[in-house]
Amino acid sequence: MTIYRSFGARIPRVLLPKPGVDLDKWAVIACDQFTSEPEYWQRVARLVGDAPSTYHLILPEAYLDSPGEAECVDSIRRSMQDYLRQRDLFIEQDGLVLVERRVAGRTRHGIMLALDLEEYDYRPGSTSLIRATEGTILERIPPRVRIRSGAPLEVPHILVLIDDPERTVIEPMVADRPNHPVLYDFELMLGSGHLTGYSVKEDAAERALAALEKLADPVAFARRYGLPPDSPVLLFAMGDGNHSLATAKAIWEQIKPQAGMDHPARYAMVEVENIHDDGLEFEPILRVVFDVKDDLDQALDAFYPGRCRSVQCPNSGEMAALVDRQEGEEHRNCAGTSQAIGVVTPQGCRVIFISDPPTNLPVGTLQSFLDAWGKRGGYSRLDYVHGAEVAARLGSQPGNLGFYLPAISKGDFFKTVILDGALPRKTFSMGEAREKRFYMEARRIT
Repeated sequence: MTIYRSFGARIPRVLLPKPGVDLDKWAVIACDQFTSEPEYWQRVARLVGDAPSTYHLILPEAYLDSPGEAECVDSIRRSMQDYLRQRDLFIEQDGLVLVERRVAGRTRHGIMLALDLEEYDYRPGSTSLIRATEGTILERIPPRVRIRSGAPLEVPHILVLIDDPERTVIEPMVADRPNHPVLYDFELMLGSGHLTGYSVKEDAAERALAALEKLADPVAFARRYGLPPDSPVLLFAMGDGNHSLATAKAIWEQIKPQAGMDHPARYAMVEVENIHDDGLEFEPILRVVFDVKDDLDQALDAFYPGRCRSVQCPNSGEMAALVDRQEGEEHRNCAGTSQAIGVVTPQGCRVIFISDPPTNLPVGTLQSFLDAWGKRGGYSRLDYVHGAEVAARLGSQPGNLGFYLPAISKGDFFKTVILDGALPRKTFSMGEAREKRFYMEARRIT
């Protein structure tokens, strides 16, 4: 398969279920969703049963660090080996795959590529061609390494962004999709929309890859962002699944001395989407803390002394509206510049205004406090959730607190990462939980 060194990618040889496999059961949502809602995964398990399914190839993070984790990892590897032995399960797809996802009244598109892990560096200050856009939580990598290490297959949920305002890479294939054969076309489980895959004809694929190469041209890149001509190119920015890509990188670095540079594990399969896709929306990743032991207001005042005030809200909708505005009378009444963060408690909802914040984004200001508060034992557990309804439901339960944050703009996303580096960890999400990528395509990595 052709390797495109100029932009660090190749077209992967994709494994897809053969006709006759129940795709409604085969495809399940990314393992890092619904981490505080194990009942969702219980429903998935009941729906899937013993049918061939990517559910048997992943470990939902709701079950990480559970007593049976080691047995689950062994079962995943056995399922992968068993699926590869079954002659009636997989077909190999050569060529570019165009993915269409319709969910929540929107449609977005992407292409399947295998990214070169030699071109990826998730460390702070990285200037690699493929970059993390948020802080990487190193302690989240080892559990994923246990799952991927020695696995013969990868089934990715990673979404990677390109900045293509002229829509030269993906959109021409979308316009021409009636001429591309359909690979799969079905409804996703549990109300998560519709998924269609197309086999892109060779000439259209070549035009898309040529357009991608132009985006990676250093001169054009520097001109696009008003940078010095020798500025390192950022072509692929992580959208979702940074820790999964970091895991693939960690394993590649481990095996590279023995495996050689042509080993398939050098690459990780991802779905690439244009940040300018009309169907792509950025959503904030919200926070919930469990088993709260200290008073929130006292902890905040100790961390940001004399800089916090709060306003009660009649409901979570009013709270979210006030946070999303990030301005208005309540905002201006705080001394100097301030940031608004919503809080849901068992007693009700309010908005906390923090004046003279230490970071440019409310998520960074909140995360700094939560990290310090957690280290002091102010709560037992922190989780990152999608959707205001989930944060409100969990935050209103006894002993919990939910935090609501505004979404960031995707318009200046690339330039912000280029100039300022990675955003605070868990800053944004490409859609809410049910809009996340479903496992569909597989690829051999041994």
